Parts: sequence; C-alpha cells; structure tokens
Amino acid sequence: MNYAQAFENQVIVITGASGNLGRAVADAFAQAGARRVLVGLSQAQLEATFGPSDQGQLLLAADLTQKSAGQAVVAQALAQFGRIDVLCNVAGGFRMGPAVHETPDADWEFLFALNLRSVLHMVQAVVPSMLAQGVGKIVNVGAFAAARGVAHMGAYTASKSALARVTEAMSGELREQGINVNCVLPTIIDTPENRSAMPDADPARWVDPADLAAAIVFLASPQARAIHGACLPVTGLS
Repeated sequence: MNYAQAFENQVIVITGASGNLGRAVADAFAQAGARRVLVGLSQAQLEATFGPSDQGQLLLAADLTQKSAGQAVVAQALAQFGRIDVLCNVAGGFRMGPAVHETPDADWEFLFALNLRSVLHMVQAVVPSMLAQGVGKIVNVGAFAAARGVAHMGAYTASKSALARVTEAMSGELREQGINVNCVLPTIIDTPENRSAMPDADPARWVDPADLAAAIVFLASPQARAIHGACLPVTGLS
C-alpha cells in the first residue's frame, strides 16, 4: 500500500530510533510525510543517522527505563510540534539467560525495564495528550516467541508476554476514546547482528526490517482504525 503523504502534518514518536528496526520505521514514516520525534540512547548516534533536528524532526537522547525521561521526551515533542498522533514503542532488547531458577534478579529487572517499563513510561506520558485530542495510535513491538515460554529465555519471553497483555489492557481502556493500541509480534529480524550471531541460518527466512516497519505503519494508519488490541504476527518464513 502506498502511504505517500498519508501522515502529512502528523507527529510520530519513535523510540529505539537508532536501531535497525527503528531506522526502518523512521524511514517509512518519513516517506509518508510525517514529522518525527526520534528517540535513542545517544544524541551523537541519532545525529549521525538522521542529521540534526529541524522543523520536521526532533532528535532526543533518553534512557526510557527512567520515568522522568519519558515525561521529558513528550514535553519536548509537544513544545515543538503541539501534538503527538502516533507512538511507536520500538525500543527493547533480547538476552538469552540461564534456567529460570538460576536467573539472577538483575537479569529479570534488566529485561522488564527494557521491554516493558520503557513502554509504560512512554504511554504514561503520551496518553493524556492523546485523550485531550480525542485521537491517537500506539503500536508496540512484542515478540512472536513470547506466545509461550522457551528454555533459557524465561525473562525475555515473560517481559514480552507482559507487553502483549498490557497492549490488550490499554486497548480495552482507550478504544472508546479514539485511541487504537496494537502490537506486532516479529520472529527473527534480519539484522547484521543476527547474521553474525547465526552464520549458518538462512536470513531469507527472517523478517526484513522494512517489512516489519510496513506493518507498524499500517497499524498507525487510518486503514487500521477498526483494529484494537491486536497482537499481529509478522513472521516471514521463520
């Protein structure tokens, strides 16, 4: 589907913008005419990837595991653009681990902070402005693997499963107020890091970041206005 200028004058907040998927999502929304708030851990990396902030984009470094960081991002976005139409919670991460009974508290806390608390901090900051507007879209990035527990991935699958349940809960709370909340569930994404970690695998079977970005853009588009609380598998051939 061609989304050229479909998001003109809309403001899209993208967390994890410096990562492989974040860059693909940012590029897809740029091609659709959106103004973008691009959030990552490093200002230097953001500027190296996207250039400086200007009238059409705002680059913000933030550690979203801290609640104050989410509040600051949203305040700066609203100060520059006056509204936020779409929040794409791309920031997150993966880590294998020991058996559940051997997993230290720090590993549980790390993955829940990365994959869930960062999302909670952003929605806590963004949703009030969307409620005031009477419209908004939130798209989270979950994981297909989190549909069930997997050995040595207990903390990861638990954190991403919790994100799916939070997506559904938020949808139930906000759907009557003009806000769509959904998530995508990818399998392995074709990134340089995954190719390096799995040199014997066939990356043609994985999910291209541009294809996953297209699914995210769809869920943020007017064509998805009737979709609420969906956890959409995006699996390629894997």
